Amino acid sequence: MNRAIPFFNYPQIYLSHKKEYNDLITDVLSRGAFINQKDITEFEYDIAHYLGVKHAIGVANCTDGLTIALKAAGIQNGDEVIFPSHTFVATAEAIVNNNGIPVPADIASDHTIDPNDIMKRITKKTKFIMPVQLNGRTSNMDPIMKIANEYNLTIIEDSAQSLGAKYKGKFAGTFGRASSFSFYPAKILGAFGDAGIIITNDDDIAQKSRFLKDHGRNEKNEVVLWGMNSRLDNLQAAILKFQFSFFNITINRRRAIAELYNNNLKNIPQLTLPPGPDSSTDYFDVFQNYEIEAENRDGLKSHLADCGIGTLIQWSGKAVHQFEQLGLKVSLPFTEKMFTRCLMLPMHVYLSDDDIYYITEKIIKFYE
Repeated sequence: MNRAIPFFNYPQIYLSHKKEYNDLITDVLSRGAFINQKDITEFEYDIAHYLGVKHAIGVANCTDGLTIALKAAGIQNGDEVIFPSHTFVATAEAIVNNNGIPVPADIASDHTIDPNDIMKRITKKTKFIMPVQLNGRTSNMDPIMKIANEYNLTIIEDSAQSLGAKYKGKFAGTFGRASSFSFYPAKILGAFGDAGIIITNDDDIAQKSRFLKDHGRNEKNEVVLWGMNSRLDNLQAAILKFQFSFFNITINRRRAIAELYNNNLKNIPQLTLPPGPDSSTDYFDVFQNYEIEAENRDGLKSHLADCGIGTLIQWSGKAVHQFEQLGLKVSLPFTEKMFTRCLMLPMHVYLSDDDIYYITEKIIKFYE
């Protein structure tokens, strides 16, 4: 008998802690704590303390966070920013919104930006590198940092999918001058709507980011620069603060699910699996997504749908440079091949071990 396993179970986010959420929402609303209240300040402190950074600035969403971080870091009209094309369009969008020029780069076998390809994209106009810490994995940051230092480039990290991930013991988002994380509902830490946060150890970037996200206003409510309206909603901050109280439990469960997937699927030659949770001491992956490469990917996706299993091909099955109307004309062979093979399997804490066994059994049966 087929099960019904959605790719992501949105209602369960609320239902899993219904009483706590109801109490929390009642508390926030009864206090009239809607804009710039203590819940935001407390949540920002929790994130900064967890990551070991000086500043965390709540914003309305991660895209705004990237846009603000680039602007606060001093991007100028015409500056080139190298980024991996295997990402959501928002990465490049933040560059374009600052009148910068997005320069797509190819990816390595772990689906993050290839440092060797970064070198091929550098010109006299290159000013920034924006590595994307993707699927809950941190990019290979040592060579990226070396390149940035050698060419005097600024690193701004798109860490939308990787809160809690580490590379050589250092958290994703803490390598460059600033970073932005997403709290979209399906993220490891997910709000009940859009939300994001900027983190930085740079006092100047932090101050400018706080001004930029609130109409350019300073602490005295004076407008000191052109800004935007991107305040983190206080109710969302309260929800996120509650969820963050069991964040490590969430990460441990995701890593356990990834281990089950890897153990059950590792002997199928038609599949390329993501690195396992303990495959390298350099990486601590949190598995925002579990993205495989598969032969006859479309056939497998259809088969799993027939079995009641939801899957997803990220971003309409295209890398950023493959959306022709964006005008990013470049050839990225590894990225383009990967997008003919990539498929994301269900990955969230509401999956049981039996769900994983069911999913993997159906995949094994397909290739048999």
